[in-house]
Amino acid sequence: MTRLALDQVTDFGDFTRGKDLNEFLKQTFLNNPSKNGWSDVRISPDGRHIHVILRKPKCGLMTFDKFQRPHLIQCQKYLDLVLTKTAPIVDVVYLDNNKDSGDAVLIVVFENGKAEFWKFSERKSGWHLLQAVDLCNCPRARVVSVCVSLNFIVWCEERPPSESSSSVNPNRNNFRYCICKRTFEVDEGGINLGGVKIALHNNPRYMVISSGENVYLFSDDAKDKSLGTVSKFFLTWSPQNDLFRVSSTFEGVLHQRASPANRESDFKSLVTDCIGALSAISPPAIYGFASMGSGGLLFLLSTGWVCEVQKDGVLRHVYKLPDNCLVSCGTHNSLSVYQDILALTVGRTLYLIDTTCGRELEKIPLKRESLLFVNRLENDTPHLLSDTGLFVVMRREADLKNKQSPGRVEMVSSSAVLVEAVFEEACKYYQQRSLGSTQLTAEKLKKGGMFQAPLSLAAILRDYLSGLKPTDIAKGNGGSEKLLCSLDSELKSLVALESIKATLVTASEKDLEGLGEALVQQEVSRLLSSEVDREHLLYLNFVFQTFPSEAWRALQAVLHLRCNGEGSMSTKAPAEVWKTVLAPIQSVSNFHHHNGQQKQAPANVALPVFELLCHSVFRFQPSWLPRFLELAQQQAGSSSSSSTWSYGVKESPESLPLYKRALTVLPDGGRHQDLEVEMLLCSQRPNAVMQALRILMEQEQWERVTRVAERFCRQSPLLNKEIFTTLLCEVSHHRSLDQYLDLLWALCPEDVTVTSILNIVLKNLPSCPKAQGPAGPFPFPSQGPARPFPFPSQGPPGPFPFPTQGSQLTIGLLKPLLNKVLLRETKPSQRYADILQSPTFPPPTPPRQTKGLPRAATEPALDCHDPKPRTSSGAGVVAPLNPV
Repeated sequence: MTRLALDQVTDFGDFTRGKDLNEFLKQTFLNNPSKNGWSDVRISPDGRHIHVILRKPKCGLMTFDKFQRPHLIQCQKYLDLVLTKTAPIVDVVYLDNNKDSGDAVLIVVFENGKAEFWKFSERKSGWHLLQAVDLCNCPRARVVSVCVSLNFIVWCEERPPSESSSSVNPNRNNFRYCICKRTFEVDEGGINLGGVKIALHNNPRYMVISSGENVYLFSDDAKDKSLGTVSKFFLTWSPQNDLFRVSSTFEGVLHQRASPANRESDFKSLVTDCIGALSAISPPAIYGFASMGSGGLLFLLSTGWVCEVQKDGVLRHVYKLPDNCLVSCGTHNSLSVYQDILALTVGRTLYLIDTTCGRELEKIPLKRESLLFVNRLENDTPHLLSDTGLFVVMRREADLKNKQSPGRVEMVSSSAVLVEAVFEEACKYYQQRSLGSTQLTAEKLKKGGMFQAPLSLAAILRDYLSGLKPTDIAKGNGGSEKLLCSLDSELKSLVALESIKATLVTASEKDLEGLGEALVQQEVSRLLSSEVDREHLLYLNFVFQTFPSEAWRALQAVLHLRCNGEGSMSTKAPAEVWKTVLAPIQSVSNFHHHNGQQKQAPANVALPVFELLCHSVFRFQPSWLPRFLELAQQQAGSSSSSSTWSYGVKESPESLPLYKRALTVLPDGGRHQDLEVEMLLCSQRPNAVMQALRILMEQEQWERVTRVAERFCRQSPLLNKEIFTTLLCEVSHHRSLDQYLDLLWALCPEDVTVTSILNIVLKNLPSCPKAQGPAGPFPFPSQGPARPFPFPSQGPPGPFPFPTQGSQLTIGLLKPLLNKVLLRETKPSQRYADILQSPTFPPPTPPRQTKGLPRAATEPALDCHDPKPRTSSGAGVVAPLNPV
């Protein structure tokens, strides 16, 4: 068994002035614990040079180097990187010189547009200045950010404003920046620079980040409200192809455009085509990012999601941090990608994530905040810089090889214990099925000779744990090959479990957490893969209560839960596991219900498996609970043995719907009503939908009320009628739904009449002051020729029964609905139009019958129609039927 852990590479003792670096980093975090002290630290691609940019009170640069051959530097004078300029430093960026000499070349860019190129050579005892140049053309330009992409130096510079523009519109000064690029080539003599080219002008202040052949531009003034929608998107630019993309962390690529030939792009014309889409979205804020090297970029968003923007602009969700993790740990974070592994530090926790599937590989606690970086010599291994040294993440064996002798003794003793466990389980099994009252014991099973199954199983288990091959075991036990093959997977799982237990006893404190988590995962997987009786259920509850965080991660691993970021969750767990999870409540005495819902179970009562898992989801990822419920309902619907979807059966504690069982995990007090509404809507049951609708109406979330009504009215006519009636009663109470009346009238069912609408409205009108006069409480004038109801016509009409402030329903608001229903009532029904329409061809001629019928046959029929005595006129009518 292996696990990922941190190993220290160096404590800065092999760096020049290593003690000064250690002391400086400690003082930085000690004096400013709330500030991100790593924002001004730069590390070379090979991890041998560390630079600290000094901002205040004195500008400068501190450099610390590690020599591969330190004995040579002891005989020579060390040459430090001493800058010739005193201007504020923007950044320190390393250049890729494509040489195998091992010499590093970097550029130090100053705020005033100057730049210095430095080269490190161990043979020449340190740093040498190659060249000092003016990076910008404009002498008054101010550089705000810089990066290197392939053979381009890319930077964002601020152009000085003109006197006329600054006096006319001060906000225009926010868009006086431009994006520039310049080619470079490193040779033996120095640096060859190309000419300056402006790629984008009139843009806001941007921070430039390179990734492969792409450069990403992020607004550096996201908190400035005067920029409007600028902070809602970022730009992706290819310096080679001059192609710009407008993207957001909400929808990915919104627009793309190639720059005109030999001309720079204008920021305003670039974003004009998508300004409508930008104004309608509110994307989450970006807390951190990391270059993927292949042209993509990773984001850490304020929602806790880690998202990947691929090279072609496609947005993909990778991993979701636990809720409130960024709030509780602060916004200090660091990201880096090592092939298929994402390393993420949030506060003092290191997360290792598989980017291909979003699975959490390891969570390692840190003693201090750290900075992740990529060492190009080991680009598949996470490296960290802390104030105590450099660390690396290594895959470590769980001390099984180093502790063979005690582990072997423990394995032997564990085999004896497991053999005894076989007989104890057999006693329990046979005792349950025995008709006699005699108590079975393990000794009776061993000596009786009549119970061969536990004897064979114990022998197989003993030989398997002693290290014999399966063929030898089969020969020694009468050729029980089939039994051994069927038990092979169980035996391997059992051996792995026992090895973890044996290692856990002798493990160090550092390895204890990883081994405990593996043990919990093994137990949860074993329990959920079999039928859970009461003892197993109590044990599973104990595991989740004692090891909550380990059990939560085990739950994700066993069920293979994956949240794709689009509001749905997927699973790859087999149907047998879900059958165990969705098992109905067995005992009524353990759970008390009130109005069809479970109350919170006492602490000493074992929760059913589904409720137990819902508790774990709610504790660590509350936002996943509706998705988990929806996933469980899908699994229950696909299982023919599940009783959770038996709509025709009256609900009982054993057949409660899953949504009612999941709602029991929410604490009382109404603090999680939004979560309750989502869960009720996920169930898609009529009663649950109406309950969610009433909660939303109590919260006065009218826009969401209308969306829910429009969505669920299409499912069934009965639900449509109930929703419409409920909303019509609500319209009668107040005027908050006036702007949604057109939508509500469109939801009117076909079988609703004008009379039923008026009855609903009149029954739900709020109480008004008594009207003077006999006009009554109806919202119609009592005069006029046409009245739908027999209103009194004598005496003067009473005042209109609604207050003049317009806080209640009026006839003018009801008129479109009444017109629509009246028009539908006056039209002929089209329900059976397809049946009543004549066919395109005439029907066949019916068979002819003889005209003359016997009188005896017709007389009873006439008597049935007219029992009265026939008159002479009646006789005249009947006579032609019987000619003489």
